Amino acid sequence: MAVGLDMSFASTWRSDARAGLVVFLVALPLCLGVALASGAPLMSGVITGVVGGLIVSRLSGSQLMVSGPAAGLTAIVATAIISLGSFPAFALAVVIAGVLQLILWRIRAGVIAYFFPSSVIKGMLAAIGITLILKQLPYALGAVVPLGDSEGAPAGTLSFIAAAAQNMNLAAVAIAALGIGALVLWSRPAFRSVQLMLPAPLVVVIIGVVMSVALAKFAPSLALPAGALVSLPIDDVRGMFVLPDWSQIANPRVFEVAVTLALVANLETLLSLEATDKLDPFKRRSSADRELMAQGVGNTIAGLIGGLPMTGVIVRSAANVDAGGKTWRASLFHGVFLTIAVLALARVLNFIPLAALAAILLHTGYKLAKPSAMLATVRMGKHYYVPFFATIVAILLTDLLKGIAVGLAIGSFFVLLENYANAYFARREESDDHHRVKLYLAEEVSFLNKASIAKALDELPEGCEATVDGNRSRYIDPDVVELLHDFRARASLKNVTLRLVGIPEPSLTFAH
Repeated sequence: MAVGLDMSFASTWRSDARAGLVVFLVALPLCLGVALASGAPLMSGVITGVVGGLIVSRLSGSQLMVSGPAAGLTAIVATAIISLGSFPAFALAVVIAGVLQLILWRIRAGVIAYFFPSSVIKGMLAAIGITLILKQLPYALGAVVPLGDSEGAPAGTLSFIAAAAQNMNLAAVAIAALGIGALVLWSRPAFRSVQLMLPAPLVVVIIGVVMSVALAKFAPSLALPAGALVSLPIDDVRGMFVLPDWSQIANPRVFEVAVTLALVANLETLLSLEATDKLDPFKRRSSADRELMAQGVGNTIAGLIGGLPMTGVIVRSAANVDAGGKTWRASLFHGVFLTIAVLALARVLNFIPLAALAAILLHTGYKLAKPSAMLATVRMGKHYYVPFFATIVAILLTDLLKGIAVGLAIGSFFVLLENYANAYFARREESDDHHRVKLYLAEEVSFLNKASIAKALDELPEGCEATVDGNRSRYIDPDVVELLHDFRARASLKNVTLRLVGIPEPSLTFAH
């Protein structure tokens, strides 16, 4: 933390409480929407949001990141619930995944994110976006729960989408269309000040509730059926929680799901942690290993009481930063507000149309899989776009973990083909007093060098003048370019002056 900052409770609680309220208004519809997209009980998403706010916020290595159910895990969760046969069996897998995350914390596995090329990560995010769109289209057309059409096809399949289109509900379509329109409108710069007082997801929910209630009262023939609305248990608090099915502890499929959840959740969390640190106006750097510990505790607890798996979530974290959050207490406040909402406003939440939640997730899916961003990868060369598109196709045809493995294998092939036997530094020069350091990059610098370069930069002597010279490099991976520019932005915090020579500007990146 930068010297001289007063981050005590007395000096930050007002801004943190205000930010926590904004994050709560963003998180509540997303918690419900992610549960809907996952085919899980809607309450499970809220439970995870509460655990993320009340518990993980205090344990986290980040002051600003907010944890909760993530859209990035919906494909895994939906498939796992079906394959395991019940949500209690899946809850057991979440508990085991949390324990595995704690094991990864103990072995200091926080650097794992550095070894995934950005082409594969962005391919994963784009595939998740496409999956979200496929899964939410039926609800935007008026489909009802339970998931599946008359022949039992799960949400997200073409047959379920076709069945929903044949039985289209005009009220649901109107709610979804107006919701998407509001999200697009709220994203414009002119509405930035309004976003802080009235977040876009909340606007979509308000539109949906008002339309649903109005139709039910004034045009009953057009009203949404009960199955097209949120349904939370409101009379039995104990009914909100689902205990793990411990009889499935010997089921190897449970452990397979747990390993997948642990690996993908870790990856998404570490990427969100890195992105949140870049947004931090105070330029604080968070401990990746400590974050694995916090997430492990959070997932273990969430699984024990029937919650979805959690990760650090960049959408809520960005909302926290924009709203002026300063410390981990902002996330804690958001957890408190979520708890109050569930206990006091459950009847109101049951008026929310599924089509409104679908609109939020359709918009999220589009942002993850923007055609313009996909086209931008083509301009970055085949070493980038081949693993990117291979990851998307593999995920859509198989599952998330296998798709990532395919993309990583193809990406590694290109790296080995182009960059074998090349060191990341061709030469290092340092003055006798260690005040001047000059690092010459090698001809080829790949994403595999990212962790080593980060370590070398962190070990630069305090107060030195350092130069990184890339004039001799034929290829510098976009991940390394971004790392160098990020370090230069915060180098002054350790009294280091860093010059970049022959280093290009960072390339276009995907929002997530």
